[in-house]
Amino acid sequence: MKWFAFSIICAVFQISYQNPKKHWTLLPNILVLEVDGTLGEQNLLCMESPQELIGSANQSQEIFWKKNGINQAQRGNSYRVQLEESLGGGNYTCHSEDGSLLNHTIVLIKEDKSKRRKILVKTDEDYLKCTAQNYSGEFHCSWTWHSSRNGRVAFIKAHRVPDNNTKCSVDTSGQWTCSSVYGNFTCTVSDNRISCLDKQHCPYAEESKQICVTVFVLSQHFLLEEYFQCFYLSEIVKPDKVEIAQVNTTVIQWSYPSSWSSPYSYFPLTFQIAQLKDGCESCDSPCNDYKALTLHSTDTFQFKVKNRAKAVCVRAKDAFSFSQWSEWSHKRLRNHRKKRNKHLNKRI
Repeated sequence: MKWFAFSIICAVFQISYQNPKKHWTLLPNILVLEVDGTLGEQNLLCMESPQELIGSANQSQEIFWKKNGINQAQRGNSYRVQLEESLGGGNYTCHSEDGSLLNHTIVLIKEDKSKRRKILVKTDEDYLKCTAQNYSGEFHCSWTWHSSRNGRVAFIKAHRVPDNNTKCSVDTSGQWTCSSVYGNFTCTVSDNRISCLDKQHCPYAEESKQICVTVFVLSQHFLLEEYFQCFYLSEIVKPDKVEIAQVNTTVIQWSYPSSWSSPYSYFPLTFQIAQLKDGCESCDSPCNDYKALTLHSTDTFQFKVKNRAKAVCVRAKDAFSFSQWSEWSHKRLRNHRKKRNKHLNKRI
């Protein structure tokens, strides 16, 4: 019976110290601990060679620790970070007896993948929404912060798959660079959006490898979460709005967005036009309630509208891929004939 009880205690002790399940370095002096919610601990070292702390009198100096600027009871070159659920993250600094900073380690906690996400909000069945205006190799990914979480981007990785040798770094201006033999990405970050460019991308060649974007976001409580999206540019390309002009009372024309890839014969667009019986400028989405006609063109397109049409809507998409339509362009038509007749009636 005693042996059974002793075995249970040893098993519990062993399980508790399987936490963290894994640890790795995100950036210099930033340690990530992957936890599963059980009790555990992680050792931090202040100095790799404690002999460096021997003073002029050949006496070893005592090391003391702070967590987020608050003095801790533990002393010595080693510090045990106590882990429980998602707690334990923080900025750990070690100091000499005179208070001089010797080293620091930022500990980030990454919960088990099965845990509920807490920092970003899922929209449109995903957390990251990525789009590209054209095939230049530039794309953008955006997200929505949780209303009760104060988060920021901690790390970005952009690469072509399969590729396990991508090296990523960030400079003092906040620009990220991820390089490998398959891609050379530069990314910049705003509040809830990243913009990236693959400098090695050739728009005229078939895209054989997907782009994978990973965004690590960090809460104010040192909780780290990982979000990623993989895609071909042809899957996320979304043209800018089409420019519509009225030629005369019955004819309109539209042209390709200036940001779209050229030549247009190589990157053709498919268009849809909807003719509205009323202008409805104050409607939230006046173009969605009308049946659209699909047309194809590799140049400026002219179209004769119906006599009763008071407005038109035009949108575009890549002709060769199952990608997104652009936002509708909406234009109210000027009917000069009716205005002229009304003016003549007044004179009579």
